[in-house]
Amino acid sequence: MIGAMRQGDFMRMSGSIVRHAVVAGMACMLAAAPAHAQEAKSTEVVVAPLELKWGPAPPVFEKGASMAVVAGDPSKAAPFVVRLKMPAGYKINPHWHPTDENVTVISGTFAVAMGDTFTAAGMKSLPAGAFALLPAQMHHYAMAKTPAVVQVHAVGPFALTYVNPADDPSKRVTPVPAK
Repeated sequence: MIGAMRQGDFMRMSGSIVRHAVVAGMACMLAAAPAHAQEAKSTEVVVAPLELKWGPAPPVFEKGASMAVVAGDPSKAAPFVVRLKMPAGYKINPHWHPTDENVTVISGTFAVAMGDTFTAAGMKSLPAGAFALLPAQMHHYAMAKTPAVVQVHAVGPFALTYVNPADDPSKRVTPVPAK
């Protein structure tokens, strides 16, 4: 029978097989998509400002700042949201991050600038409601011009590397007082 088939019949039959294979493959992909979407699904977070749990900022920040985790876990390779509360005059020396940093000023006036040396004169003041996107690896520094709260959202794990290692408070050796 196959010997009696014409070339056109074989091509129509092949095309039909290919169409069925494509449709079956797409059906399998669509069936698997909801399972994958459920794995990556975020958890709902609804929090009022007074419900935030504030504590000391991590040791990579100078003393005096407080931090609250709003959503996610900054130590994991996933999206997170934190808030940093700083007194007036609080400085964050030149540093960079391995991932983009998205900063929204919640209250007060926060100033930022790019570069390797802290220079207050070159900073841009950002009032409440302002936003800054600081790309990965970009050297930048900041200061709270008034008491300020900023919200940072990024993809973890959170890391902050100071341009000048001596500026990193977590690496400073505290002298032991004499007895």
